[in-house]
Amino acid sequence: PAGCARETRRRFSREQLYVLISAASVNLGSMMCYSILGPFFPKEAEKKGASNTVIGMIFGCYALFELLACLIFGNYIIHIGAKFMFVTGMFVSGGVTVLFGLLDQVPEGPIFITMCFLVRVMDAISFAAAITASSSILAKAFPNNVATVLGSLETFSGLGLIVGPPVGGFLYQSFGYEVPFIFLGCLVLLMVPLNMYILPNYVSDPGQHSFWKLISLPKIGFIVFTINSLSSCFGFLDPTLSLFVLEKFNLPAGYVGLVFLGLALSYAISSPLFGLLSDKMPHLRKWLLVFGNLITAGCYMFLGPVPVLHIKSQLWLLVLVLVVHGISAGMSIVPTFPEILSCAYENGFEEGLSTLGLVSGLFSAMWSVGAFIGPTLGGFLYEKIGFEWAAALQGLWALISGLAMGLFYILEHSRRRRSKFQNVLSTEDEQTALLPHE
Repeated sequence: PAGCARETRRRFSREQLYVLISAASVNLGSMMCYSILGPFFPKEAEKKGASNTVIGMIFGCYALFELLACLIFGNYIIHIGAKFMFVTGMFVSGGVTVLFGLLDQVPEGPIFITMCFLVRVMDAISFAAAITASSSILAKAFPNNVATVLGSLETFSGLGLIVGPPVGGFLYQSFGYEVPFIFLGCLVLLMVPLNMYILPNYVSDPGQHSFWKLISLPKIGFIVFTINSLSSCFGFLDPTLSLFVLEKFNLPAGYVGLVFLGLALSYAISSPLFGLLSDKMPHLRKWLLVFGNLITAGCYMFLGPVPVLHIKSQLWLLVLVLVVHGISAGMSIVPTFPEILSCAYENGFEEGLSTLGLVSGLFSAMWSVGAFIGPTLGGFLYEKIGFEWAAALQGLWALISGLAMGLFYILEHSRRRRSKFQNVLSTEDEQTALLPHE
């Protein structure tokens, strides 16, 4: 029996290792493909006749269709199969990334803009399939360390964000528009056979609960609003930051990618630490969430900086603010998934792949809402009022969500204390009533 137990533990840990490798590959590949557009695509799209508002919509439509796809995939993950969904999503995403590299051959004007939208929509649906399956499989394989594992894997997301812009900018400067997309698309396609071989296949029975019951819980509603604000902050930077840096500091496209490095590197380093902290001390999750939002709001006030502060815009200040933003993002993003999961279990959702699919789909979908609003509204505001005021308005959303989340947690804490006090009083009354009879 002891030998069998050791063999079981060894087999289980090997399975977990395979899950980690698969999830890391999709995080790295998808974030590289996503972030590669930042340094040079806005300028290329302008040459093809797209306005800043349209460029923002091209970035934003990705998130809109990812939202719809995540809700569907999260609901039907049991029927489709988590492994099949994961592998198919990666395969389509790699192929679509290669197609994006051929768009410079398309005639400028409406045809180019239409093709950009179509390719981004296909990429969004494939990414939604892969990331929904990935989060569900991770939570299934590591039920007691969800925040630690998700936080650790955000290192690979951060690495993708770190490597994507400078590699994309370098390849664009050296070889032209097509090469960055073809290179990264082929890299993602090479990961597909590996994941087909190593990823375990989990099966589960369909659950009885739906997205609507999950999102109707008050606590989930506030967390969802927070996720929206955080993802919109990231999305806001995609169509605006590179244009602002190019105009303000006259940097070449290859160096613009390095500006994104401060945000991505600090996020990649801080996320595993906040994930470990969330698992070790779950009671701190709520305050990490709240203060992360408030710090993010402050960062966006200094990103321009907002003109009312009368601070001159400087490159070192911009990079410093992005570094702090990366840390605050890790502080507030990592605890959201385990917070939603624990709230679902507290409200009667069964433990299993079905609930994990719902939570994963909800998280990804609500992230997509903000990721759609951020670049779409950001591109419009940048065109109308400039980067400085647009960033300040974006920070206002993070401020409101942080204050709303903090107020909810304070009210929840006082309600629980009052309920506990009333239970103690009722118990003492019952004991007093029984004493004379005894």
